[in-house]
Amino acid sequence: MLLQPDQRTKLDATDDAQFYGVPRFVTHVDESFIQQLTDLYQERLQPHTRIFDMMSSWVSHLPPDLKFEHVEGHGMNEAELAKNPQLDHYFVQDLNQNQRFPLPDESFDAVLNTVSVQYLQQPEAIFAEIYRILKPGGIAIISFSNRMFYQKAIQAWRDGSEGDRIELVKGYFKSTAGFSEPEAIARQSKVPSFLQMIGMAGADPFYAVIAQKG
Repeated sequence: MLLQPDQRTKLDATDDAQFYGVPRFVTHVDESFIQQLTDLYQERLQPHTRIFDMMSSWVSHLPPDLKFEHVEGHGMNEAELAKNPQLDHYFVQDLNQNQRFPLPDESFDAVLNTVSVQYLQQPEAIFAEIYRILKPGGIAIISFSNRMFYQKAIQAWRDGSEGDRIELVKGYFKSTAGFSEPEAIARQSKVPSFLQMIGMAGADPFYAVIAQKG
C-alpha cells in the first residue's frame, strides 16, 4: 500500500455524510482556476464520449460547447448533484466507506476529479476502480489547488507541500499497474501570499495530474 494507516486519518473523524449533508452552492476555487480547468477539458476530452465526474457537485466545469454521449456524476450531496445541469445521471456514495463504483467495467472514456482527491482515505482502491471503469486509452484528470476542508483532508495531504501533493497523486496512479506515466501540470499563483489569504482573483494555484489507461 502507498499510504500508512496514520497518513489516512482526518482531524474530523465524524461521519462524512453529516459534514456534506448541507448543500454548498459555492465554487471552492477562483475563476482563474475554473477557466484553466475548462480549457484543459476542452483540450483533452473528446466529444460524444462517456464522462464520469467523480466527487462532483452542482457544477462540473465542462466546456459548454462540447457535447458528450453521457455524463455520470457522483458526490455526497444529492441536492448539489440534482442542480448540476451537465449531469445525465448521478449517484450518492461515500467513497471512504465503499470504494466500489456501481459502474460497469470499461464503460467510460474519461474520469474527472476536481479539488476532492485530498479527502480519499483509500486512494489506491479508488484509483484501481478508475482504471477498471475506463475504456482502453481512456483518460483520468485529477485537478486540485491549495484549498481544502482542512479537517476532512487526510494527513498525508495536510502535511505535504504542494509539490508533495503532486507526487502523492502520481503515486496513486502508479499504485495501479497499467496506467501511463502520470503527467503533471503545475501553475503556481503569481499573487503574493498575503493577497492569496484574502481571496484575490487569480490567487489559486492550478495543479492537474493526468494519466491514461493502457
